[in-house]
Amino acid sequence: MKGRLFIIAGCSGVGKGTLLNLFLERNPKIKLSISATTRKPRKGEQEGVNYFYISKEEFLNSIKNDEFLEWTEFSGNYYGTKKSFVEKTLNKGTDLILEIEVNGAKNVKAQKPDAVTIFIMPPSVEILEQRLRGRHTEDEETIQKRLNEAQREISEGQKFDYKIVNDNLEDALSNLQAVFDKEGAKNA
Repeated sequence: MKGRLFIIAGCSGVGKGTLLNLFLERNPKIKLSISATTRKPRKGEQEGVNYFYISKEEFLNSIKNDEFLEWTEFSGNYYGTKKSFVEKTLNKGTDLILEIEVNGAKNVKAQKPDAVTIFIMPPSVEILEQRLRGRHTEDEETIQKRLNEAQREISEGQKFDYKIVNDNLEDALSNLQAVFDKEGAKNA
């Protein structure tokens, strides 16, 4: 039986990482996709665990050869999801999560219409702003850019198959689990 592809997106600061980490701890048979990137590994990151680290030349060749489901360039580095990794994982019968940005999600859904899309929503834009400011990692200009982008992403998120508000972590986890229980490979 083939696995199911799940696409999870949401605004910066909405808590996707925390939510997904807890979800995956509770669901070890579900896998998180590993992206390819041209950026150098950060301390503690491992090849084939955090990313597949490749050269810019190799990445550009992969684009030319149509090897990515989606890809993007951010801060001078490239990031992308290899079709071969996704297919190999799904063919093992393993459900796979792509945690990607909204535009990437649209690109993947166009190629994989049976993929299940899930948008993680903030309780409100005001709470999202509080979360972003509470991180103390960005200047005012960056926060404003992220909030403007969040408005666009929330609008795009309305087109996703499921929307989960991350207000209370346990409630959001429960809602995410319900989607996987309904849509997972064993129920496809």
